[in-house]
Amino acid sequence: MSRRILNVVINGERHELLIEPHWTLLQVLRGQIGMMGTKENCLEAECGVCTVLLEGKAVNSCILLAGQVEGRAITTIEGLGDPEHLHPLQAAFIEHGAVQCGYCIPGMILSAKSFLDENPGRQPTRQEIREALAGTLCRCTGYGKIVDAVAAAAQRMAGKEPTP
Repeated sequence: MSRRILNVVINGERHELLIEPHWTLLQVLRGQIGMMGTKENCLEAECGVCTVLLEGKAVNSCILLAGQVEGRAITTIEGLGDPEHLHPLQAAFIEHGAVQCGYCIPGMILSAKSFLDENPGRQPTRQEIREALAGTLCRCTGYGKIVDAVAAAAQRMAGKEPTP
């Protein structure tokens, strides 16, 4: 197969990459860029651990061909915040003890961000949060603390102090 050039913006930084036509976005992020926060697991869009934001929308990078993101903007967990300036979702996940093994958390946080960005300023119900996160599986928890964290982050992002 013949390689081609892929131009893409990842976490605000322009990249020009030489890729194979059959490579997925997940392969490019992990293998070419070294973004290890995007996890690899089922490779069938069943578990959600490979979730990234494609122009703000949550997508499974394991089934998206890299060529499909030509000229577009991708956000991975590495682009959401940094240790000194955590995104409200990252801070809430820590505060609420929503991180256990951590494997699903990047996908969970990015799915939550996409959901909250689609509903700015609104406090979603616990059921709405659960439905928004349904595409990302967690084998360590019953999701209670994760839902608590997303609800708290929604309040913070709306400019309100979270209720305990």
